[in-house]
Amino acid sequence: MPWLESLYGLCRRLLPQPVGAVIAWLALLLPVVAAAGPADAPIGPPIRAVLTAPPNVPPPLTRRHAARVIVELEVLEKEMPISEGVSYTFWTFGGSVPGSFIRVRQGDTVEFHLKNHPGNKMPHNIDLHGVTGPGGGAASSFTAPGHASQFSFKALNEGIYVYHCATAPVGMHVANGMYGLILVEPPQGLPKVDHEYYVMQGDFYTTGRYREKGAQGFDMERAIDERPTYVLFNGAEGALTGERALQAKVNQTVRLFVGNGGPNLVSSFHVIGAIFESVRFEGGSRAQTNVQTTLIPAGGAAIAEFRTRVPGSYVLVDHSIFRAFNKGALAILKVDGPPNLAVYSGKELDSVYLGDRAGPNLGAVSRASQAQAQGSLTLEDQVQAGQQLFAGTCSVCHQANGAGLAGVFPPLAKSDYLVGEPRRAITTVLNGLSGKLSVNGQEYQSVMPPMNQLNDDEVANILTYVYNSWGNPGGRILAETVRQIRATPAPAAAPTH
Repeated sequence: MPWLESLYGLCRRLLPQPVGAVIAWLALLLPVVAAAGPADAPIGPPIRAVLTAPPNVPPPLTRRHAARVIVELEVLEKEMPISEGVSYTFWTFGGSVPGSFIRVRQGDTVEFHLKNHPGNKMPHNIDLHGVTGPGGGAASSFTAPGHASQFSFKALNEGIYVYHCATAPVGMHVANGMYGLILVEPPQGLPKVDHEYYVMQGDFYTTGRYREKGAQGFDMERAIDERPTYVLFNGAEGALTGERALQAKVNQTVRLFVGNGGPNLVSSFHVIGAIFESVRFEGGSRAQTNVQTTLIPAGGAAIAEFRTRVPGSYVLVDHSIFRAFNKGALAILKVDGPPNLAVYSGKELDSVYLGDRAGPNLGAVSRASQAQAQGSLTLEDQVQAGQQLFAGTCSVCHQANGAGLAGVFPPLAKSDYLVGEPRRAITTVLNGLSGKLSVNGQEYQSVMPPMNQLNDDEVANILTYVYNSWGNPGGRILAETVRQIRATPAPAAAPTH
């Protein structure tokens, strides 16, 4: 190359020996280095990526060079619980919602293998937001049931990225749970923390109403109108509560990889009782500090980090708050360890925020649902399910012992308002009650809002529990009775002046 020969001669003439000679010879080595390829060319044999199901995250990458990383992901269409006693046919990447977590390094060449299980009914593909190229891999990965596709891409940009199915109708595939996260670590890696967790929000559209028992189908009209039945973390109500809650200890660092699969809603992600010390908003490279609530768009992600200071149950919510308490967008991080009274001296009252998720699980609710479907529901099944539901729905006002609050909330224990009047009790729960009320000779002036978020079987089980507790005379309320009363128009409100 003439220009290299000229550079060699110039260095020998202008620079003193031996410096000039060294630089000159380095110049001659340039074509050798160039032939070796870019600095992030894959080094060593291919590496098979470690994939994890939520809320787990693959271990941090320790290598400091680019590699060829093989990712193998299979699409599975499978029926799974979406709530206690409610099932839904999800379309999944790797058998979970969200799909498997993928972790690679910036500069890696990713060899992606997408398989569509032979038992599936639909074709699928994958669009990874971490891919630079038209469709994010979608056109290269369209795969029919029983087939597999392969394509490669270079992970050019670091960050946390959503991936999702992009087969028509795209919204339906995403709404059925076809999304996940891929982390592209920077070359130096991420700072070390004690815990990393994978949490992803999604909105779901079922033919039945919230918590309506049995197998539920997808409702396209609800989805188009953006009226979700459920808004959930990790694909199921209670996926991260009770025995499945996230775990940490006091004075540990927690990193949350938080995604939003959508398909429609924006997430106002918040951890009750914690302040994010750092948030990499929109999954980018910049970080905001001391954040209370971070906005995560549909198809977006963020990395939130904080240190645990005191023990207790920290509730993860979408702070569009009805989604948390009436559609299911609620999870728990359980922190164990000694208290720090200098930081926080109050007592913990799980039921205020956790509702029916304050207990270890809702197993009795699931058992009652299964028994009802099989036609074998017993009084004891209803009482046990009703007790778990009462703890989160009614106990804050009426108290766990049914005693109520004097002058504010009437008692349910030995209540003459309830005795012998099951229809009145059902109507009160469904339609609410306001104004003066006399119970056991005492007057109460308060408001009970309608509990129309409860399904027929939940109303029946709660009232059956109430009628069989605290000295009440017993009895049984059936879901069919509640269904009939619900279908009866509520009486018109009396005119006010």
